[in-house]
Amino acid sequence: MADLASPISLADQIRLVAGLRWRMLINGLRKKNNVLDLIGMGFVSFFGLILVIGPSFAFYFAGYSFVSEGRLQWLAVPFWAIFVFWQLIPIFAAGFGSRFEFRTLLRFPFSPSAFYLIGLAYGLADFPALASICWLLVMTAGATLAKPSILPIMLVVTMLIILLNVTMERLIGSWLERLLAKRRSREIFFGIFILIMFSTQFITPIQRQYAKRSPNPAAFAGMVKYLAPFPPSLSARVIAGTVRHDFADIALGLSGLTGFVFLFSALLWQRYASQYRGEELSESPALVRAVQARVAPRPSTTQIINAGQISRGLLPPMLGPVVRKEFSYLLRNGFAFFLLVLPPAQMLLFSSQFGGKHPLIAGRALHADLFFPGMMAYTVLVAMGPAYNAFAYEGRGIQTYFTAPLRFSDIFAGKNLVSAVVIAFEVAICGMVLAWAIGPPSIPTLFATTFALIFTVTGQLPIANWASLSFPRKLEFGSMRGQRNSGVSVWIMFGAQIVLAGISALVLSTARWSGNPWLPAEGFAFLAAATLGGYFASLQPLSELAEKKKEILIEALCR
Repeated sequence: MADLASPISLADQIRLVAGLRWRMLINGLRKKNNVLDLIGMGFVSFFGLILVIGPSFAFYFAGYSFVSEGRLQWLAVPFWAIFVFWQLIPIFAAGFGSRFEFRTLLRFPFSPSAFYLIGLAYGLADFPALASICWLLVMTAGATLAKPSILPIMLVVTMLIILLNVTMERLIGSWLERLLAKRRSREIFFGIFILIMFSTQFITPIQRQYAKRSPNPAAFAGMVKYLAPFPPSLSARVIAGTVRHDFADIALGLSGLTGFVFLFSALLWQRYASQYRGEELSESPALVRAVQARVAPRPSTTQIINAGQISRGLLPPMLGPVVRKEFSYLLRNGFAFFLLVLPPAQMLLFSSQFGGKHPLIAGRALHADLFFPGMMAYTVLVAMGPAYNAFAYEGRGIQTYFTAPLRFSDIFAGKNLVSAVVIAFEVAICGMVLAWAIGPPSIPTLFATTFALIFTVTGQLPIANWASLSFPRKLEFGSMRGQRNSGVSVWIMFGAQIVLAGISALVLSTARWSGNPWLPAEGFAFLAAATLGGYFASLQPLSELAEKKKEILIEALCR
């Protein structure tokens, strides 16, 4: 029968996939959780839209002023800004991108061309891609308003830049997923990342040195000379050649952009061809190593007994295995280390911008009693996210929890203990960084901040546990894309953070109103004790809720 079927064209294959995805979305809205997830993502997208609108005005006026005033060499600056944003932001916000599920698509008889185009189209669904396309269009509108005759060439350049950036972003993401599928590669990558993050702090003295001087056009021209062969500079060269009627610049710039597009398209085709043939990325050892592992000597019974005694001495019998498993998940997941490295690096960055002897943004340094609590609250905001999807990496193992002789209260206690230890470690490191960079806060502020953190974390843990049961989402180790919590969990987390941050701000302000610096510490101590009692009281109701949410958990995590 297959021989009698007429071949399906490339356009029909893409149309069928788009129709299938749309039908899956519509059918999925029959479930309440999916509707709430869509509403949550819309809520997050609204705030993303606000972040896009502001820079849009800057890009519009940049395109208009540079063309109308004849400063065409400066057009490379907005092109470079968009290029860097499009390529770097997906690495840091990979969890919010649209994942290319090639394993699912391989079930269908797609041609390699359809597979490639569908994978490329997924790259246009990322927030950085949508924001960059918006900025390119508003910059085109500004330049066209200044000189209407350049509209055709601006559209051509914009299309080439979009195609180049989306191809390059998909290529970088695909290679990073392949590299980070192995633990050794993840260690090297994150080691380099840490070095880069800390090395950027040395840029601050250079910025201060050049900020005192007026811009030097000659120095800028010398810098542009070294950037001329790259796509953003080539784009500016094409537009400048159009305005000046220099056909050599137009031909050279367009051929350079086209060459880059063909180069990265060929490399991406090669990567997708490997995936099309069924390439599987995993941390599983090779066959030879697996055979050697079978004949390797096992640990002695004495070692196992000693390890068990140590575990039983530190933690209760039901709590110890859960804690060990959670720490194993943390060590296996290289992307989880990103959350551990990011807050201390950002503390150094923020302290150089707002604190210290020579702040870059503020006219004078913020006082440590104001800066310290705000930065600790930001640290909790970053580190608290995984707790709102506590069963993300359980997969089919979630069924074991319902068959093993243990209570869900013990499971939640173990998971929350690991989350609390990680947050405490992050807070301690960030606190030491801030104390070194801007000086330590006063003793009353230190105690008030400590009790406030206990209040904030313990107040969120019951909410996070409820969200983990009600809106679970499966995540995978070693994968960059699709690694985000449910949309409902995201806006629940932001809502809880906003409410608790508002309460904390009111309590901290009582020190100024009353003139008693110790009053916030006393108030937070009372709130921390109350939330601790509420947390332990919530464990049993959450255990009963877990039985009711059994089908939701198994359906979300076992598919």
